[in-house]
Amino acid sequence: MPTLVDFDTIPQLFYRVAAHYAGNDRPAVRFKDRRSKTWLGLSWDELKAQVHAMAGYLHKAGVRPGDRVAILSENRPEWAVTDLATQILGATNVSLYTSLPASQVGYIVKDAGAKLVVVSVSIQLRKAVEVYDDCPDLTKIVTMSEMRKDYPDYVRAWEDVMAEGAAYWTENEDTLASLAEAVSPEDLSALIYTSGTTGLPKGVMLTHQNFCENAKSALSVVPFGPDDHHLSFLPLCHSFERTAGYIAVMACGATISYAESVEAVSKNLPEVQPTVMVSVPRLFEKVYNIIAKSVEEGSALKQRIFHWAVGTGKKVATKKSNDKQPGPILGLQYNLAHKLVFSKLHEKLGGNLRFAVSGGAALPQAIGEFFQAAGITIIEGYGLTETSPVLTVNPTAQPRYGTVGHVIPGVTVGIQRLSDGSIIGQLTGDNYPSDLTTDEGEIVAQGPSIMKGYWQNPDATGEAIDADGWYHTGDVGRFDNGYLQITDRIKHMIVSKGGKNIYPGPIEDGFKTVAWIDQIIVIGEGREFLSALIVPDFDALNRYAREQGLATNDPEALLQEEAIQKLFSDEFRRYSRSAASHEKIRDFRLLAEPFTIESGLMTPTMKLKRKAISQQFADLIDEMYAEVV
Repeated sequence: MPTLVDFDTIPQLFYRVAAHYAGNDRPAVRFKDRRSKTWLGLSWDELKAQVHAMAGYLHKAGVRPGDRVAILSENRPEWAVTDLATQILGATNVSLYTSLPASQVGYIVKDAGAKLVVVSVSIQLRKAVEVYDDCPDLTKIVTMSEMRKDYPDYVRAWEDVMAEGAAYWTENEDTLASLAEAVSPEDLSALIYTSGTTGLPKGVMLTHQNFCENAKSALSVVPFGPDDHHLSFLPLCHSFERTAGYIAVMACGATISYAESVEAVSKNLPEVQPTVMVSVPRLFEKVYNIIAKSVEEGSALKQRIFHWAVGTGKKVATKKSNDKQPGPILGLQYNLAHKLVFSKLHEKLGGNLRFAVSGGAALPQAIGEFFQAAGITIIEGYGLTETSPVLTVNPTAQPRYGTVGHVIPGVTVGIQRLSDGSIIGQLTGDNYPSDLTTDEGEIVAQGPSIMKGYWQNPDATGEAIDADGWYHTGDVGRFDNGYLQITDRIKHMIVSKGGKNIYPGPIEDGFKTVAWIDQIIVIGEGREFLSALIVPDFDALNRYAREQGLATNDPEALLQEEAIQKLFSDEFRRYSRSAASHEKIRDFRLLAEPFTIESGLMTPTMKLKRKAISQQFADLIDEMYAEVV
C-alpha cells in the first residue's frame, strides 16, 4: 500500500503526516494512563507540540546536528517524542534495551559519545546515574518518572525540561525549524547496537535513507493503511519494531497504541483491538501451546472437534492461496469451525486483527499453518539490524510457511556458494513473479537499506560488506521457487566428530510445538552424536506431574522422576524415527532454571547465547558423552 505522504528523511515524514492531520483529533499515539487506567491519545497537533518542546530543550542543552542522544526506555509516547525531537535537530538516536545491566548501558553510552540520556523509570535512572562519571561526553540525564529523592543537578525531570524547551522553541523557532530542513537522507538517524551472541556489541549506523527506503519498500507489499491500529510492544530499540511498528505505521498514517508492558500484552489486546500486529514468533508459540494444552486436557469429543476445525481451516486456506473461494458446503463448515473453535482465538487477539507480521526469529511452519487455518494470516519476514531490517516478506495472499517470502522492492538478495564465494542466484524485489530455485549458500544483500557501517569500527565494516558491495548476513539459505528459505546461522553450524555439517536451528524449531518444552539448545560440536539441554514448560509439566501423583514443589527433584524423564525421552524417540542418523538426538538433560537475559544466557532480542550456555553447562554436557569410547 502506498505511503500517505512522500518523504526521504524522518523529519519530512513526521512534518508531512502531521500537516495531513492538522486540526484533526485523530490520535497519532495512544497509551494507558497509569492513574485512571483508561486509554488516552495524543493528536498529531499535540504530538508535534511535545516534539518541539523536547527539541527546544535538547538544543538548549547543547545537542547539535550529528550529536548522539540516548534513550533508555520502554515503549511509550515519550520515546517517540524524544526520537522525533532528536531527528528534527539532525542528531542521532541511540536506543538501549531496558534489560541491559548498568555496565552495558555505560559501554554503549560511552562508545556512542552520547551527550544526553533520556530514561523512563527509577531503575533505569539508577543505571544512568551509576555510569555518568564514566561517560565523558554525557552532560544531562532526563527522567520521565517522578524523582523520589534528591539527585545531582545533571538529572532533570521530564515536566521541567518540556516547559523549558517549549519556551526555548518559541524564542528560536526559525533557527530550529531550519535544522529539520537541512537533514539529508545520507545523515545518520540512529545507532543501533547489536546485542550479539559473542563479543562486545557493535553500533550499526543507519541513515535516514536506510529507514525511509526500507519502510517505503515494505509498505509497497504489506497492506498497512491509514485506518489501521497497531499495538506496539516489541522494544523500539530493535530495528524490526522501529521500522515496521513505528516508521512504517507512521508513514501510512495509522495509529500506534503502546502496550503497558510485554507482560500486559494479553490484557491490552482485547482493550485496544488492533487491526495489525508486529511480533516475534515467541508470542505465537505461546498462544499455540496454550491452545494445544487445553485441547489435550479436554474430552475426546473436544479433541475431535478441534482437529476437524483445523483440517477445515487448512482446506479453506489452501483454496484461497490458489485464488479460489471455498464452495458453499466448505464455507458453511468453516463458519461452524470458526464459531466452535477459532472465535475464541480471535477474541484473545482483540477480535479485529487483519493480519500479523512475524520477524526476529524463525516462525515454526506448523504454527504459521495453524494460525492461517484459524483465519489469522501471519506474514513472516526476514532481515537484520544491518539491513534496516527488512529484506524479504511473505505475500499476504500466498504466504508459504517454512519460508520468509519474496525479496522486497529495491533490495537484491543473493545466494553465495560457501565453497568458492560465487553468486549462484539472486533476486531483486522488482522482478516478480520468479521461479528461481538454488542450492544452499550464504545469504548476501545489496540495496539502499544496507547500513553505512559499524560505528568507529572499519575492520568489522570491511568484514561485513565486501568489495562488490554485498552485505554478508551470516545466514545460510536458498531460493525455492522465488521464496527465500533460511537454514540457520553459519556460526551455529555444528560439525560432528564424523565431519557432518548440522544446522541446529531447524531441529530446535521442530520442538517448539511440544507442550513440555519451553527452551531447547542442541549440542554436538566435535562430538560423536547430538544431545540437548532442555528447559521444560513447568506449567504444562506440573499439570502432568499432578495427574501422575508426583510432587511439584521441588523442580530439581521433579525433573529426576522416571515418569518425567520418560516423557521427554519418548519425544526424542519419536523425532529420531524420521531423522537422519547424524541428526538424531541421543541424550538430553533437563534444567530447572530458564535461559534468561539476566543470567547472560540470552541476548536482549531473546536469542540463546550458545557459547555462554555451553561454557556454563560444560560439566553437564561432558556427562552426556562420558561413556563414549
